[in-house]
Amino acid sequence: MPPLKALLAFEAAARRGSFALGAEELAVTPSAVSHHIQQLEDFLGVPLFQRHPGRAALTAAGRTYARELERAFGVIAEATSLVAPQSQRGHLVVASGPSFAAKWLQPRLPEFLRANPDIRIRLSTLSDHDDLETTRFDIAIAYGHPNTSNTSNTSKLDVEPLLLERLRPLCSPALAATLALRTPEDLLRATLIHSSNGLTWSEYLRRVCDAEVRPDNELWLDRSVMAIEAAVDGLGVVLESEVLAAEELSDGRLIAPFDDARFSVEVTSYYLVRSRGYKTSSQAAATFETWLRSAFNAANLMSSLGGI
Repeated sequence: MPPLKALLAFEAAARRGSFALGAEELAVTPSAVSHHIQQLEDFLGVPLFQRHPGRAALTAAGRTYARELERAFGVIAEATSLVAPQSQRGHLVVASGPSFAAKWLQPRLPEFLRANPDIRIRLSTLSDHDDLETTRFDIAIAYGHPNTSNTSNTSKLDVEPLLLERLRPLCSPALAATLALRTPEDLLRATLIHSSNGLTWSEYLRRVCDAEVRPDNELWLDRSVMAIEAAVDGLGVVLESEVLAAEELSDGRLIAPFDDARFSVEVTSYYLVRSRGYKTSSQAAATFETWLRSAFNAANLMSSLGGI
């Protein structure tokens, strides 16, 4: 078995997306996390992170190991809650996709916690819909409708539409000016940035224009948060959600070069998932859902949950 401290350090850094945030969660120094991860890499004989100045990215082996460790720790957490339920008392466990958690939910949680000091939040991220079957949560915000038709645990999940998001091409102001982007047909001069969202570039272009658009280049990223950062850096045009890119649109780091409503597409992308298998506090869950609705309304987001 690898050293447990090294496993904990790796899991925290992988889940939080950086050594520094992993160290903050574990209440240790970033250098300690780095040391533990190096120890784990030596034990495994494969690199888990690619180190770059100021940041580190998971390798393919690291992503696989992180996914399997998350499942293993989920089993341990579930076993703990079964034999020692008092250890989880008072916590509302919220799960979300990593991009939504980082770009929308986490920045707003301080507001919820200030208004509800008696509720303690445990926020975890979902790598994919399979995590809904292996991760302990009270409420989950899933991207895309969870396919529970082939699972024996369907009865444990209560799924309903949550948010109708608007997706449109976004890019930096400098890139829009350089490429003279005025209509979707102008995208043939651009690099299109792909990410995992509710609408592909090819589907979008089929909907908004009849002409076939072959871009100058393409860049594929597996997280919306990475794709948005790439667009801010001027690497290309991203097809993204106003939900996740709200901050960048507000401060002008990103713009919608085609600002006509005809060039945005609405997709029901986010779903609220309740786990019937875990009943922490119905009042805490109801309070969180009410706050979530209010936060969406305040941001002028369209939703099909509770008449928002």
